[in-house]
Amino acid sequence: MAFFSKDLAIDLGTANTVVYVKNKGVVIREPTIVATDAKTGTVLAVGDDAKKMAGRTPQSITVTRPLRDGVIADFTVTEKLLEYFIRKASGTGFFARPRVLVGIPSGITQVEMKAVIDAALNAGAREAKLIQEPMAAAIGADLPVSDARGVMIVDVGGGTAEVAVISMKGIVTSRSLRIAGDEMTEAIATHIRRRYNLLIGDVTAEEVKLAIGSAYPLESERTYEVRGRDLINGLPKSVEVTSEEIRDALKEPLEQILATIKSALELTPPELSADIIDSGIMLSGGGALILGFDKFISTRTGILVSIAEDPLQCVAKGAGKVLENYDLLHEVLI
Repeated sequence: MAFFSKDLAIDLGTANTVVYVKNKGVVIREPTIVATDAKTGTVLAVGDDAKKMAGRTPQSITVTRPLRDGVIADFTVTEKLLEYFIRKASGTGFFARPRVLVGIPSGITQVEMKAVIDAALNAGAREAKLIQEPMAAAIGADLPVSDARGVMIVDVGGGTAEVAVISMKGIVTSRSLRIAGDEMTEAIATHIRRRYNLLIGDVTAEEVKLAIGSAYPLESERTYEVRGRDLINGLPKSVEVTSEEIRDALKEPLEQILATIKSALELTPPELSADIIDSGIMLSGGGALILGFDKFISTRTGILVSIAEDPLQCVAKGAGKVLENYDLLHEVLI
């Protein structure tokens, strides 16, 4: 199977979609969000433009995220989203129908896999192949996946946390948890609602997470002003929250991700466990940007944890490397 220059690798994430063009690198990274006309279903905006509308639209416009927990929740909207990104990355002409490699969570079903392939084909791909996200993330993080040594990747995205032990181009042990960045954002919104009677949207909760969200005590704790609607009198209101209380709000999803990592370690063959003690754990995905997340995992497991150089783009870069080194890496595809 020969790939041409315009072929694409797509990390179709719950929160963000990253598109890699063969021999060019990452060309698109935009939110996985679509704004449509509520009456006609016509797409009004996709990605960055749609995110600007979130929480600010009249009833005639619907802003949705068509993926939930790493899988397609709205097939029609996902198709339109993919069509937009494929056209934006490929342009027009003969190569406007590229072959596409899509990253998917390791824990999804055959039906969910088929939905991804169908959506890509209907959106304009000539051919669609799949790669498991932890494998793509490991390749994108430059881990030696071809060696007869165990490496461990923890990829925490918006919808899923993927944990995998990889050796000789294969996943030996994997765990997929449908609790990740979205649940962290939700936990922050819930905490602020309960403690301050302040209603905030997902966009604001996400801003709080990125600004002061942490998994481990900071050398210098931070504060952040949060604005929303007072639930008691309905008026606009602002409060100042601390990084300590946000860390406490994030505790439950972080603990569940840690439990998933420990579960994968417990199932790992002894020889590979010894390799992981030497090589450590690699952290990728948007979750890697939570302050102190590496220290949190390292302290609780006793294993060194490193953060990938470009955690948000690891899956797309890894899938892109498969396109560019197809003869060497085609065995990693599903």
